[in-house]
Amino acid sequence: MFRTMLQRFSAGMRRFMYGRCGVDQLNIFLLITAVVLNLVALILSRLGALCAVIGMLVNLISYGVLFWYLFRFLSRNLEKRILENRRFLTWKTRVTDRQNRYYRCPNCKQTVRVPRGRGKVRINCPRCSEKFIRKS
Repeated sequence: MFRTMLQRFSAGMRRFMYGRCGVDQLNIFLLITAVVLNLVALILSRLGALCAVIGMLVNLISYGVLFWYLFRFLSRNLEKRILENRRFLTWKTRVTDRQNRYYRCPNCKQTVRVPRGRGKVRINCPRCSEKFIRKS
């Protein structure tokens, strides 16, 4: 009896989530950020009157992040959510990449990756063949 009830619930959840965004890397980041902000707000609320006010503001921000997470999780507009996730992953790659620097071509705005620590380098844009000099 319990097994069939669990199977029905599972099938109902699958039907409900069909065509929705679900969990991706940006949603995981938002959930972790909301939990961390909530913990910071909890610690701040215990320290004193001024910190309690700041803690309430941080708590409000954490609820906003959590709302954004739920909105993305239940969204049926998959194209926009995929683009948001792709932009987040691009940003994350740039922040965590310690071996390269990223520049924009002054002519066509194409992003060009250059190895760090090479001094002044002459960069050729792969799209428009514009040549420009930057410090790496």
